[in-house]
Amino acid sequence: MPICHLDERALIHLQGPEAEHFLQNVITTDLSALQNGECRPGALLMPQGKILFDFLISRAGSDVLRIECRADVAADLVKRLTLYRLRAKVDISDIKQRSIAVSWETDSSPSESESTPIDGRFDKNLNVRRHYGDTPDADSHKMRWDELRIAHAVAESGRDFALGDAFPHDVLYDQNGGVGLKKGCYVGQEVVSRMHHRGTARRRLLTASGAADLPPPGTDLRADGKIVGTLGTVAGSKALAIVRIDKVKEAMDASIPVLADQTAVTFAIPQWASFTFPVSSDEAG
Repeated sequence: MPICHLDERALIHLQGPEAEHFLQNVITTDLSALQNGECRPGALLMPQGKILFDFLISRAGSDVLRIECRADVAADLVKRLTLYRLRAKVDISDIKQRSIAVSWETDSSPSESESTPIDGRFDKNLNVRRHYGDTPDADSHKMRWDELRIAHAVAESGRDFALGDAFPHDVLYDQNGGVGLKKGCYVGQEVVSRMHHRGTARRRLLTASGAADLPPPGTDLRADGKIVGTLGTVAGSKALAIVRIDKVKEAMDASIPVLADQTAVTFAIPQWASFTFPVSSDEAG
């Protein structure tokens, strides 16, 4: 069972009789579907629909919701949530010095627990668990966690995308439960809903494979000299990448290589995703 400590992560607790109602009207996740013992991806959006903060959310007791986010933006997220709180009966607190770890591929399936929720972004058979509170000793380098995220197309802000620069559809939140497409209003909901129902999402997270080891995150991906995307997390010759799937498809159809610096890159849509590469007029005919 690989275990990795995530020192760059932090926890925020929201507690009170109106905590869930408050968050349901603010974030992308549909909390009515959030079960005990699981965590789901979520985001607080800008009014224009782009991701201002990304996180995992889970239940931590009666009338308590727990947000796990990047430690470097936790204080800013608390301030933003406090701004939206108004008169809602909810206390928002940034939990200091709390260990966070992740484990996966356990031989046995531990019972669902509020302190070890399953990470809903992954296939349940992998049994990816977050550990809050008393965390087990680490036995794996963070590279193994990066490799797992790449293999299963799980993006996180920082190396995979910049906050304020990506829509939920770009990072597959419409595919992995990060957006409640049938829930009511929340900040940025109109833009996300319009993008979804019109089918206008063209930037998508894909897994990338290089002909050799790939350059660092943030490297532009180019086809015939034109930028078609950007590399995210990299582990050797494998990576995550947010690309224009229409431009990548055009390059594939024309046998034009997509390059990261001088390294040729191929792309794959995650097996669990429901979208496809756009169909050309010839293919449609």
